[in-house]
Amino acid sequence: MQSGQELIIGIDAGTSVIKAVAFDLTGRQIAAASVRNKYVSGADGSATQSLGQTWKDCIAALRGLGDKVEDLAGRTAAISVTGQGDGTWLVGSSNRPVADAWLWLDARAAPTVVSLAGGQANRARFEETGTGLNTCQQGAQLAHMDRVMPELLDLAETALHCKDWLYLNFTGVRATDPSEASFTFGNFRTRRYSPVAIDALGLTHRRALLPDVLDGSEITHPLSSEAANACGLLAGTPVSLGYVDMVMTALGAGVRSSGRNAACSTIGSTGVHLRAKPVADVHLNREGTGYVIALPIPGTVTQVQTNMGSTINIDWLLDMAGYLMAEAGKPASHADLVARIDRWFFESQPGAVLYHPYISEAGERGPFVNAQARAGFSGLSVRHGFPDLVRAVVEGLALATRDCYAAMGDVPQELRVTGGAVRSSALRRSLSASVNAPIRLSRREETGAAGAAMMAAVAIGTYPTMDDCIAEWVTPLLGEAEQPVAAEAARFDLLFSAYADIRKAMPAAWQTLATAAAMPPVT
Repeated sequence: MQSGQELIIGIDAGTSVIKAVAFDLTGRQIAAASVRNKYVSGADGSATQSLGQTWKDCIAALRGLGDKVEDLAGRTAAISVTGQGDGTWLVGSSNRPVADAWLWLDARAAPTVVSLAGGQANRARFEETGTGLNTCQQGAQLAHMDRVMPELLDLAETALHCKDWLYLNFTGVRATDPSEASFTFGNFRTRRYSPVAIDALGLTHRRALLPDVLDGSEITHPLSSEAANACGLLAGTPVSLGYVDMVMTALGAGVRSSGRNAACSTIGSTGVHLRAKPVADVHLNREGTGYVIALPIPGTVTQVQTNMGSTINIDWLLDMAGYLMAEAGKPASHADLVARIDRWFFESQPGAVLYHPYISEAGERGPFVNAQARAGFSGLSVRHGFPDLVRAVVEGLALATRDCYAAMGDVPQELRVTGGAVRSSALRRSLSASVNAPIRLSRREETGAAGAAMMAAVAIGTYPTMDDCIAEWVTPLLGEAEQPVAAEAARFDLLFSAYADIRKAMPAAWQTLATAAAMPPVT
């Protein structure tokens, strides 16, 4: 690192937005620029994204950051990149894309997932990876491609993920990181590819598609001249390959601090719930769901459960309210309605109304997998009004969070939270009561990009260990602990018992509803 190089750029290539964020070497955010992402959804369940366009959008985000930060190129000590997880980004000869990427949203592999999940080898695969099988994963997608379009894989030389594709464009190196390698094709204990997992997917003959695994907190590669010219940066700048965005976000938000493991929930469109723990403490549930994802800390992983739908449940309810208000000639914007959530919540009376937040058309994936799962209210009576529905939906998100942590073992002793929705005091109060533990809000704006930048900070020697980096980048930005209200925690214990009983009794009814919905309309 040369004199004057006091910035690290973290890139977070998400599903909706690609962000480029500049941090100083102590973790202070200097500036950020972003470009909206673009992908295409099809009636066949496809969700695809152009590799070439994604690289162009990444360049645009970096150029935008350069417009905001004086002499960004000369001041940049390192770059790091993370991005949306799962999915399949195939490249062939001369590093050219073979086809548009299959995103984690792509559902075409569903028949293959059903077949593989019912096979005798699937439990052995789960014991290796710690990860339940579903359509979003590269392993399932490659297995499906191999069955129905093998010619596509015949053209490919390497199967990458989003961040890996960007790293290839930055450095010319084909690689993936230990987190995605192990939860898809590997063993979370060794962070290496597992022949057992690969064979269980029926992909042993496609083993050559899997790239080398490198840890971006230990190894960097220089920015190529071509990429430097495109991005407006200096050739030779060290580039670090971050881990998958879920754990980068958790790292930046405080899933570990002061040398101790914690838990972190991101409450966004989906709910992501992670608990850091030693490898030996991982609890693999009987249902075979969730993920085990490595952290860039030796011997430490995150156990993960994800809700398919989190704040989209609130969006749905507010959209209903907005529609009725518009019909009455009093239109209100979505932002106006969001601003009223806490007031509605605290106007309501704590009662026995439950809401199961399975509003996504794709059903649910955590802590159980059921594509036919659907949302519903229970316990309504004539005395309940709209504020009671708001409370039920908010508390439903908190109960779903507890359901996910319960599937990972003991409920955490403290929960760190991030995501736009946790600005709501009603949601924070409900989350704390639901898990009966204090919660702390991270004040970090761009947690995913920060997590990636922390990888580079350790790789270039700014900090000797990740825990040293966390002490300066993360811990000071954690808010004061918000303690659970004892009476609320006791009520949530009762609510959760009913919540779990109802959702376990619902699969047969969901199946019947799906059958009815598939019937031709009556004319």
